[in-house]
Amino acid sequence: MTPYEAFAVDLARAAAAVTLPLFRTDCEEEDKGGPGAFDPVTRADRDAEAAMRRLIAERFPDHGVIGEEYGEDRPDADHVWLLDPVDGTRAFVAGLPLWTTLIALRHEGRPVMGVIAQPVMDEIFLGGPSGAALIKTGEAPAPLRVRPCPSLNDAVIATTDPDIFSGAELGAWTQVRAAARLARLGCDAYAYAMVAAGRIDLVAETSLKPWDWSALVPVIEAAGGKVVNWRGHAPDDKGQILAVGDEALIDQALVTLKRAAL
Repeated sequence: MTPYEAFAVDLARAAAAVTLPLFRTDCEEEDKGGPGAFDPVTRADRDAEAAMRRLIAERFPDHGVIGEEYGEDRPDADHVWLLDPVDGTRAFVAGLPLWTTLIALRHEGRPVMGVIAQPVMDEIFLGGPSGAALIKTGEAPAPLRVRPCPSLNDAVIATTDPDIFSGAELGAWTQVRAAARLARLGCDAYAYAMVAAGRIDLVAETSLKPWDWSALVPVIEAAGGKVVNWRGHAPDDKGQILAVGDEALIDQALVTLKRAAL
């Protein structure tokens, strides 16, 4: 494990020390959404990001940080940490243990290391130069590997909620879903961890921010998968993400997704 990878694990555990005691409690939920849009934020979101920012400032004072709750600090630095302290705040508020903490390290504009952490289940999915591994307390890291699935007809696929898609996007997702063997909803970023673990074959989503998708790329790609946008290129700020375990699925999914690509 490289020093940056070890530090990312430390960040995940520092965030868990904040979020776990607040899970299924009065977590001071607020709605930051506009009229007709519920977009919750909790004390867990704010305090966990603050804890991770403090550690980064102490250990790597020349690094930048981009976080969902507290914005940008030196985003043009050579090394930038991207933080989503509670990805899946709606699940957190509902008491469902599928929310995660997302941590990525971007070097010269490209995500090179990522963590998808689920502290309720004591799971840290790490991807980077040392490969991809599942880390659990008191256990040796377990290597992660995607599974072969060359046909969309045999694939298990996921998205958080079809309501995230616009009209054209929803039509494209619906066609992909119709072709797949099984679709699961409501997993947020945990679905991407399951791609790396060889349990889910494809995830398609839209409207993701850089802190939503940056950690996913190193985890899945270190496990042998691929993450692209809906045009088949590297993910970008337009936020349309397609993650697959088997690269053979990309062209099959893009037959429909490209029609709604931004």
